Amino acid sequence: MRVLLLGAGGYLGRRVADRLLLDPDLQVTVLGRRDSADIRFDLAAGSPGALARFLDAVAPQVVINCAGATYGSPRALVRANALAVATVCEAIRRSREPARLVHVGSAAEYGPMPFGSAVLESAEPRPVGPYGVAKLAGTELVLASGLDAVVLRVFDVVGPGTPAASLFGRLAEGLRRALEHGDPQLRLPDLSAFRDFVDVRDVAEAVRAAVDSAATGVVNVGSGHAVRAREAADLLVRASGFEGLLTEESRPVLLPAQSAGEPAGAAPVEARPAGEPVPWRQADVRTARERLGWRVQIPLEESLADVWLETACRV
Repeated sequence: MRVLLLGAGGYLGRRVADRLLLDPDLQVTVLGRRDSADIRFDLAAGSPGALARFLDAVAPQVVINCAGATYGSPRALVRANALAVATVCEAIRRSREPARLVHVGSAAEYGPMPFGSAVLESAEPRPVGPYGVAKLAGTELVLASGLDAVVLRVFDVVGPGTPAASLFGRLAEGLRRALEHGDPQLRLPDLSAFRDFVDVRDVAEAVRAAVDSAATGVVNVGSGHAVRAREAADLLVRASGFEGLLTEESRPVLLPAQSAGEPAGAAPVEARPAGEPVPWRQADVRTARERLGWRVQIPLEESLADVWLETACRV
């Protein structure tokens, strides 16, 4: 099967690329802005017609879109997460043999959720920040495109390769510095919010399952369990061996949105997290189990231990 992967340079995209390239049943072509891509193309700046010509040359049966931006100004987020998606959908429609589209969305599209509940794909999206709004716009474009398409609405991604600006990337680096300098205390942000953490490698498996499935519409990809962010942070602290005092901020802060993509535009975006004032997030994952045959395999403790291992081994 011929597969065209977009966004292979991002956090999630790299893991998806690793997973696909190991599969002897797939012929994978990577399209993106980086020199390592098989085809150099800027989704946010290029035209649908130009992208359609690449599609005709590659003739993919499936297009996987992992491109996007998690950080930046509202304008940059819209360009990367909505305008680029419009280009992809229109290019597939114009191509000689329209491919199936597997698009990576975000749980930030849902916005606030009732405390203690698991959100269904049928829930009315009410995003609260520029990132969630831009990702929802991209999802709506996919759903309205008339293509054979599925949107994987991914929850809070953790695991090896986590970006340095993410919650656990910052915490792991803080722990490394504290251990190196013998600091007896480490200050943490307010971590009272609950999130549905899912390992990046499990998400890559969900993307692979979506390639072969007939699923369309929106499919939640998460663990199905909400965990207080402080409990997750404690797992990382234990993995590091830090035994000093942990001081948590009393004032609420915005937890970063899910960190899965990379900027799709031509210009670098401002390195500022798109935070969300959402105290509770949990996925109902029955659709993923029933339609993709997928479920999580990697526990949160292992995910965070691998985050620490990477950080500790960094030179």
